[in-house]
Amino acid sequence: MTAIAADTLLDELRPGLAPEVLAQIPPLSEEIGTANRICCDGVGREGLMMKALAMRLFHLGCDAHVVGDMTTPPVGSGDILLVSAGPGHFSTIAALADVARNAGGRVICVTAEPDGAVPRAADHVVYLPAQTMAADQGAAATSILPMGSLYEALMFLFFELLVLDLRDRRDLSPDAMRANHTNLE
Repeated sequence: MTAIAADTLLDELRPGLAPEVLAQIPPLSEEIGTANRICCDGVGREGLMMKALAMRLFHLGCDAHVVGDMTTPPVGSGDILLVSAGPGHFSTIAALADVARNAGGRVICVTAEPDGAVPRAADHVVYLPAQTMAADQGAAATSILPMGSLYEALMFLFFELLVLDLRDRRDLSPDAMRANHTNLE
């Protein structure tokens, strides 16, 4: 059963790594690469993936932060609020996007539901085609994984490919990234 489930999961992930999805990486990488600050946010498990991305952006030498941390600076002109709203809307994410936009920042939304309220109001939308909790029950369900797990797994993989693109654009070596890793573990 486990091997069959693994094969099924890999098949479910493939559309999320299709050429048209990966084609979103260069423009996203360009935008992130020119930002003054990048503040990342998401809720639940999506939030964990956004924290993982913020960490990698920091390893790349970006001025990256996680919304809610005590050291998160204000967002303003030249900054990006990078959020995840897999199902298309979370009230907290929508409110923070409004704050960032009103302060002059740009909002980038990663989502599986580009017609949702948060992505529609964003400056830049990254579409990751995967099941979220917006469509995880009954006939709408498309994944063997529960709730939004497929979307969250795809976020991680997409973000790691984004990091590779950013690393190349910045002409950084793996050792240069590693030099930014904490030694307080």
